[in-house]
Amino acid sequence: MHPIEMHEVTGEFATCWQAAGRHIQNQVQDGIHSWLRADLSPPFLEHLSFRLGNQLFFIRLEDVDGRLDLPGSEHGLLSIADGCQGHACLMPMKKKLFGGTWVPDRSGWGLIDARTHAPVDPTNFVTDEKIEMTAWELHDFAVQVVKGQLEKDGYELMSWQGNPEVDPAIWFVGETKRPEWVVVRAARFPDRDGQRPMNWSNIADGCARLSKIGHFASVAFVSTAQPFQSENEEPVPLWRGYGVHVRYEGLA
Repeated sequence: MHPIEMHEVTGEFATCWQAAGRHIQNQVQDGIHSWLRADLSPPFLEHLSFRLGNQLFFIRLEDVDGRLDLPGSEHGLLSIADGCQGHACLMPMKKKLFGGTWVPDRSGWGLIDARTHAPVDPTNFVTDEKIEMTAWELHDFAVQVVKGQLEKDGYELMSWQGNPEVDPAIWFVGETKRPEWVVVRAARFPDRDGQRPMNWSNIADGCARLSKIGHFASVAFVSTAQPFQSENEEPVPLWRGYGVHVRYEGLA
């Protein structure tokens, strides 16, 4: 169990965030098709994130005038970018005096490197190189699979996060109308099942104040170039942006 900041957003931040997202979407002719984070549900490591080709970009907004209440922290931004082997970016935003609209303070994409503050054009980083998905990426993918099925089944999601070092990954309102939690584990072929954590009792104790109803979710992945039934074969790497088969059989 790790404490995480459940920072709610203000209406002004939401307006700024929407303007930033629209600006980024307009930088590509057909728009960004692979948004990783495009919602305002806490907790926040980054404010926006997307995949372009074989590269991942994680963005934290900044108010150049320092008046906006920003959820999350730059430390969180760096942690998810490093864990996913992606690019940590800042996006300085400014509210216009006339009209009150939010616009990027920098030209082009409006992004700067979080460490060097050099301008960032995501298209300059995209290559033809195959990059294998990191453990963090795969865990976040697994969380999205479970979250999507819960939503499809009509449950109300309370919060979710893709940090593999934080349990549980998902909170939702169960059939009793009370909070329930889910620990998620991803498996990469040839493994066929995620492993229930050894510290399950500690996780349950940490969640007991809010709920004693917990679930485990195993989500297994294999490349579309290789079926789960393959025997005695070298596993095909799970390349970033390439197809995968997913096996998820529900909460346990």
